[in-house]
Amino acid sequence: MTTPPAITGLLEAALYAEDLAAAAAFYGTLLGLTEIAQVPGRHVFYRCGPTILLVFRASATAIPSTDPALPVPTHGASGQGHVCFAADNAAIDRIRDRLAHAGIAIEADFRWPNGARSLYVRDPAGNSVEFAERHLWEAA
Repeated sequence: MTTPPAITGLLEAALYAEDLAAAAAFYGTLLGLTEIAQVPGRHVFYRCGPTILLVFRASATAIPSTDPALPVPTHGASGQGHVCFAADNAAIDRIRDRLAHAGIAIEADFRWPNGARSLYVRDPAGNSVEFAERHLWEAA
């Protein structure tokens, strides 16, 4: 067997939400991510450092593309997903304050056995959203 090709990172991650306006208020307005693309009723995309967060309406991504120049296969998920944003401890404090001020319930705020902190909340679609220190996975 040959050696697998090198994968250099995660380019994008997708979450699903039926209410894109609520998702935009959470990810764009509350968290301050930069919106880079939007198709009303289908998706809204955000830049997050070198990665892109895709937020789709699952029902819309189940419709096959009719554009031969963009033959993206159908995709989508049902149920709640998860995303984790990297932040240092001071930024997590500020995020926690901002979320609490906006009435977003904090599900958990704790330190892992390696000392890394994680803060968990739910977005308006019920997706699990985590903010964690980068060294969370250093020992893995």
